[in-house]
Amino acid sequence: MAALEEEFTLSAVPLGAGPDGLLGVEQCDKTDQFLITDSGRTVILYKVSDQKPLGSWSVKQGQVITCPAVCNFQTGEYIVVHDSKVLRLWTNEDVNLDKVFKATLSAEVYRILSIPGTEPLVLFKEGAVRGLEALLAEPQQKIETVISDEEVIRWTKFFMVFRHPALIFITEKHGNYFAYVQKFNSSVVSKYTLLLGQEEKSVIQSFTASLCRKFISLMSLSSDGCIYETLIPIHPSDPEKNQHQRVVRSVLLKTVVSGNARNALSVLDQDHVAVLGPPLPASKECLSIWNTKFQTLQISKELPQGTSGQLWYYGEHLFMLHGKILTVIPYKCEMSSLAGALGKLKHGQDPGTQTMPHFVNWQTSQGLGSQNSEPSKRILRRRKIEASVQPEVPASQQLLSNIKKDSEKHIEIELRKFLAIKRTPDFHTVIGDIVIGLLGRCKTEPSFYPRSSLMQLIQMHVLSYSLCPGLMEVALEKTDVQMLQLCLQQFPDIPEAVTCACLKMFLSIGDDSLQETDVNMESVSDYSDAVQEEKMEEQTGILQNGFNPEEDNCDNCDKELSEKPQNTIEETTSCPVIPKRAALLNAVLHSAYSETFLLPHLKDIPAQHITLFLQYLYFLYLKCSENATMTLPGIHPPTLNQIMDWICLLLDANFTVVVMIPEAKSLLLSLYKFVKSQICICSELNKIEVSFRELQKLNQEKNNRELYSIEVLELF
Repeated sequence: MAALEEEFTLSAVPLGAGPDGLLGVEQCDKTDQFLITDSGRTVILYKVSDQKPLGSWSVKQGQVITCPAVCNFQTGEYIVVHDSKVLRLWTNEDVNLDKVFKATLSAEVYRILSIPGTEPLVLFKEGAVRGLEALLAEPQQKIETVISDEEVIRWTKFFMVFRHPALIFITEKHGNYFAYVQKFNSSVVSKYTLLLGQEEKSVIQSFTASLCRKFISLMSLSSDGCIYETLIPIHPSDPEKNQHQRVVRSVLLKTVVSGNARNALSVLDQDHVAVLGPPLPASKECLSIWNTKFQTLQISKELPQGTSGQLWYYGEHLFMLHGKILTVIPYKCEMSSLAGALGKLKHGQDPGTQTMPHFVNWQTSQGLGSQNSEPSKRILRRRKIEASVQPEVPASQQLLSNIKKDSEKHIEIELRKFLAIKRTPDFHTVIGDIVIGLLGRCKTEPSFYPRSSLMQLIQMHVLSYSLCPGLMEVALEKTDVQMLQLCLQQFPDIPEAVTCACLKMFLSIGDDSLQETDVNMESVSDYSDAVQEEKMEEQTGILQNGFNPEEDNCDNCDKELSEKPQNTIEETTSCPVIPKRAALLNAVLHSAYSETFLLPHLKDIPAQHITLFLQYLYFLYLKCSENATMTLPGIHPPTLNQIMDWICLLLDANFTVVVMIPEAKSLLLSLYKFVKSQICICSELNKIEVSFRELQKLNQEKNNRELYSIEVLELF
């Protein structure tokens, strides 16, 4: 659950906020103190608990502050930049900014970044970064250009990652967004292209980020009202190829605000985000807290006077301009739970109020009696002790636990994080357990089908049928032909019964359904009817090379075929199935099988489907015969041996049925002709082989006699 407490203002005097609001709100080295920089000339130091200013400093008339003032946590000094290049340092004792330390820099500054535990950084508009001390030692040093022409920095944030500072900043160029990540324990700058996906036409209005294990979780609020998440690795897998890395945004929350240009987003903790903006186009602006884990709205507060579309958060305080007054709203967020997300926690609340009740602080609460407070304190301390001694849960076990209760989207996000972790020796069995966990929930919850997660696991190339025996059955039940194709291509131990079940589905599914399905088409080339027609007459001559059609052994089949020559040609000039069905059938042709176990299951396939499959195999055979190598074009196409083996299998299993079908008569005659031609070719090749052996013997005898002679051999 989340709660928004009673708001209060830091000052009743309107700040000098321009049309774009304030320049910034930054935390100081002392608790409860913040630096507020307006869009003009003034920096004000506020103490939030007292709701009053502690000091105010302004630059001279004609000068303009161009980036928010920050505090140097190592020295306690304040830093600000005015007129883009002039840097000022001062303390609480200083009164006039014109008389404090000044350094004029050689390039324009975008932002000064400061967090506890490290020195401040200066980010220039061209993308270069310098430490404050190195910059002050040589203010006029040359600043290199990191980003390209017309690329503009839109947002930045500073982190501490394993006690090392790391910086991320987002740039935009012609509607394309790029993320730069720089770690300061190395000189590597990683660049990522943010792929917008289907929401290409939307404009990103606000960014926020947090650390999540070995990733930076970059969240963005777009003009379509949705929140998207992008996981950017802190440690790139291949630093040498940073310029070519791409990351895809995935939808985290759908339509949390209307498409307003003054929306803002801030991440509060692992499971909660704060959103500023109107929930509907005609409604007033609101401050809302959403649970990203369960995708639920936790609390919302209306802001009738409007805002500047800016939102800052520090500790447990949210800062914003309500009207023209700087307003602070304290908030609380509990650890995410299903009961809390569904609003089933029992909190007293007066009817008609929008804000959630306050959380009880057991250390400062005075309103509770000793009977209630003491047991609660003991329970709280006991829980803390229990939590501190609990061993760390392995990532795989945590993921399996999430699978049992989380949404499909959250499982997909957690799975991506898990797969990015370094692999262990038992990785393939862990992946199998994850698939079994997903399938177990599919069986208990019919509406649950995490297709994208299952596809991602199959593409890891570590699974087999025996590791996840129920996967293909679920895909058959869901008529997921793309997943079945992937399994047939990768699993080496699929039972023959399952292979036949896939074949039945591939042959029976309608063309309209297949057209809407995404299928891997690598094994299918673009067959042209015109080219096939031109080569059809030449094809007969090629196939019959090596034997005389007038001989008795081939005369009968030629005579039979001469009755309907045109029909046969028409049947074989074009592929009898659409390309997507052909790609699925090719996956079956590639699958491993045992003839003994496969034949009984082939008998269960309907006769019309057997005929269609035979027509397709015959078509592939003709395509193979078009070239001397007897191979099909494309990537990983079926081989001639696979085609012939499946023709034999289908005829062995269903010959009596196929013979009774009138539509199959011409097909069987064509197959008979080509089988006879192959026998004739093999026979003539055998004769040639014998002739060459005789030549070899004669050559040996000639060498033994050491005599010269001319011998003429008549082969044909």
